[in-house]
This record gives sequence, structure tokens and C-alpha cells, in this order.
Amino acid sequence: MVVFLLRRLMQTAGVLLAVSLVVFLGLYAIGNPAEILLPDDATAAEREVAIRALGLDRPIWVQYGVFLKNALTGDLGTSFVYNTPSIELILQRFPATLELAIAALLIAIVLGIPLGLYAGLKPGSRADRTIVTGSILGFSLPNFWQGLMLILVFSIGLGWLPSSGRGELGTIFGVRTSFATWDGISHLILPATNLALFKLALVIRLTRAQVRETMPLDFVKFARAKGLSPMRIVGLHVGKTIAAPIITVIGMELGSVIAFAVITESIFAWPGMGKLIIDSINKLDRPVVAAYLLVITFLFIMINFVVDVLYTVLDPRVRLGGRT
Repeated sequence: MVVFLLRRLMQTAGVLLAVSLVVFLGLYAIGNPAEILLPDDATAAEREVAIRALGLDRPIWVQYGVFLKNALTGDLGTSFVYNTPSIELILQRFPATLELAIAALLIAIVLGIPLGLYAGLKPGSRADRTIVTGSILGFSLPNFWQGLMLILVFSIGLGWLPSSGRGELGTIFGVRTSFATWDGISHLILPATNLALFKLALVIRLTRAQVRETMPLDFVKFARAKGLSPMRIVGLHVGKTIAAPIITVIGMELGSVIAFAVITESIFAWPGMGKLIIDSINKLDRPVVAAYLLVITFLFIMINFVVDVLYTVLDPRVRLGGRT
């Protein structure tokens, strides 16, 4: 376990260093933020003062060295636009994005696993064909179009749910969240559903495939021969076998849901990190973009670590050191 943790720590440092270098070079290549931040009628003297104040007059390797030195102390730079520490801006919006991601994954898990399980147990039936067709639609339809249709039907047409913004927050165990009030939940339903549709289709297809692979195996036949009930066979033996790959995929998808909620947050004006990163890219706010990408990378690494640990709990044949 100690070796595994040390190895992961070294991998994390290496990945973050590589990402920081790639991100820094990429942002430098895009252009000079001063050209966007300053008004068109700014004089050459004003432009020079602004460039010097932002530290953009120094060579790129000097800028990168300063960035790395500050990053070691947790300082990922100050936003050019908001004049606020970039990590503070991201952490202010992180709860909204995390809340949206959790709601989306809950929808995908609560609906996707039972539907995939049923389809896998009834292959070729009308229900199986209907579920598979629905999952194909979830994969095929563009995310932005799904979001617009949800707004058109449930907000404009039926008037059941709000189409934008984050509703009233309440407190659960000392945490401010939308889950604590009906207004917050009603604002969360449409963006969470929009974000969940692709993941729902993925969970359905994965669960169905795992069930179909597992049901013909010998241990299932043996359980039937022992006279165990179908519910016990599926719930205990089959469920335990298919849990590990499903948890692995869902864990990885949590990272992608957080990182790629940009489109959904833009469509529903959800005040999360995705909207912040779009605004920051438009204004070439380098510190915020760099901090966002490093935070997302670190988040992916942590989720991978948790998934690896859960995998060993569910399948004792797998060891954290990599030997089976």
C-alpha cells in the first residue's frame, strides 16, 4: 500500500508538471491578453504599463518559472479580469458544478443500471429492443440540442420547470446546496437531465453487455442447480460480478461530467466552473484557464485513485501494487 501511494504521488507530480507546461505553452501561443483586456483607444504608454503590470513583458520561461514557484505554495495566479486569485474563483464555482455532476450521475445510475439489467436478462424481447433504441438516441443526439428541447418542452411548453440559473440554496449538514430546497431542486432537474442523458445511455449499454456475458457462466448455472431464486442469483452473484467494471466506468465518468459540463452550464446559465472557463477563454484570462485545467487534472487523478481502491475491494484478485 505504501509503495502504491508513493508511486501514485510521483505520477501525480509528473502529470501535473507536464499538464502545466503544455497549458502554459498553449496559452502563450494563443495570443497576448493585453490586446483583449485593453480598450481600443488605449495609448501605447498605457498598453506598455498594463503589459508590465501583468508580467507579460518577461520571457516565457521566466513567466513559467514564476508560475511553477507560486504553484508550489498553492498560488495559481491572479485573474487578469477579476483581480482575484484564480483558485479562489474556481473554488467559488466548484460546488455548483459538483452538485450538477452528482445529480446527473445519480440519474444515470438509478435509471441506467435497472434498465440495463432488465434488458440483459430479457435479450431480444420488445423491452430490450426499446431500451437499446432509447440508449442509441442518448448517444446520437447532440447534447446542446437535447438541452434546447428540454427547455422548449418542460419550461416554455408545459411551464413545469425553470430553464436557467441556480435556485434557492438550503443547508444540509452545514453544506449550502440546491438539494435542500424544492426551488433549488426544480432548477437542477433540467440541466442535470441534459448532462445525464449520454451517461444514462452508457450505463445501460455497459450493464446490459455485462449481464449478457455473465449469465451463461458456470457459477450462474451452478447457482440455478442449487435451487437459488432468480432474484438472489441476479442480485448477489451476477450483481457482484458486474459491479467492478460498472464502478470503474462510472468513476471515470464523474471526472468527465465535471470537466465537460461546459455546454450544459452555458445552455442553462448554470453558475459553475464551465461558464467561468468559457468567459475566461474568451478574455484570454490565462491564470484562470491554467488553474482550471490543473484542478481538473488533479481531480481526475484522485478519482482514478478512489476507483482503484474500490476495484480491489470488489475484486480481491486485484492488488494495488499491480500484481494479480
